[in-house]
Amino acid sequence: MKLKGLMLGVAAAATATTAQAADLPVAPEPVDYVRVCDAYGSRFYYIPGTETCLRVGGRLRTQFIANNVLEDGPWGDRDSDGYEWLTRGYAYLDARNATEFGTLRAYVGLRMDITNGVSGFKLDAGYIQWGGLTAGYLGSNFNIYTGQTFMGVVTRDWSDSTVNQLAYTAAFGNGFSATIAVEDRSGREVGAYGGTRAPDLVAALGLSQGWGSAQLSGALHQVYPDAAFNSTNASGDEDSFGWAIGAGVNVNLPFANPGSNIYFQGFYADGALSYIGNGITSLSVVNSATGATVGSVSDYGGNGDTSTGYSLSAGVYIQATPTIGLAVDGSYAHVDQEDVFGTADADIDRWAIDGSVQWEPVSGFVMGADVGYSNSSADVSGVDIDDLDELKFGVRMQRTF
Repeated sequence: MKLKGLMLGVAAAATATTAQAADLPVAPEPVDYVRVCDAYGSRFYYIPGTETCLRVGGRLRTQFIANNVLEDGPWGDRDSDGYEWLTRGYAYLDARNATEFGTLRAYVGLRMDITNGVSGFKLDAGYIQWGGLTAGYLGSNFNIYTGQTFMGVVTRDWSDSTVNQLAYTAAFGNGFSATIAVEDRSGREVGAYGGTRAPDLVAALGLSQGWGSAQLSGALHQVYPDAAFNSTNASGDEDSFGWAIGAGVNVNLPFANPGSNIYFQGFYADGALSYIGNGITSLSVVNSATGATVGSVSDYGGNGDTSTGYSLSAGVYIQATPTIGLAVDGSYAHVDQEDVFGTADADIDRWAIDGSVQWEPVSGFVMGADVGYSNSSADVSGVDIDDLDELKFGVRMQRTF
């Protein structure tokens, strides 16, 4: 009886244990959490199921600019906008893989904005890189430094173009590199051009070291006037090649906080005026006596000969405190405009200066103010046009994430 009772007790205990075990929660299946990818810097992670590292980012910017408040500006014209109010959003995707030929990268930057009630959407940048090869839409390889100020409310004169391109960059060590590229001519046309035929050829030599950086740039550009000009041009060449060169140096300032620097650069162009800047190349020559437009700045003149020009610029940025930055930069540009549409040669000058202060109370969140002034003038066979003065003010709030 004792043995029988013991066996019955064991059976009862086993039954109870089984029932209690059935009531316990079932362990969850393993989850594939996102893995951090630290091969290309911070904020990259692996796309689940792949070996592709992805970084997602964005920026939101809102700003208000009071347009030229002087008598030459829109405040004296009832039908012109006295201010420009912009809100713009950016979205960035940066995908990278390691390959035996180097990093394979695809970058997409999208931009959406609304300005004075008019909205727009465009590709800000988009390109593929594989080792030293780059193909897509991004800043021209001719560009060197594109300004220090927070907003840049007035246009300064230097090369600052984004173009379709195919480029190859070779790195030689110790910070030395060389780039050769073909770039879309469309964004570099100043004047009335015919259809595209030959892209621009651009080359650059670069140096980047602890003290700063330097670059030497060169470009060849097809000057190809449109059919309307070509049909009336009896004395000049049908088309020709223009060219441009540029050089710049950026030096870190060791006596100031990290990030402080100063730069100098200069550009010269013959028949390729876009490479000296788009401030002076957007001007029109106006007869001060009659108010009539004589002509516009162009890569070629009324006789078909090419125009020449140069620009000089400099800027400085001071990280005054860990959260406050001060910047100022300026430029001077001159164009010898060849035969202003059958009238005469013109000497055109433009200088501009812009300064800003910015405050970053929280990492990635910046607020700032900006003011800029420019003056443009021209002389056509000893006849001056009215000086064009421009004074602008702006404020901006920006969050980058």
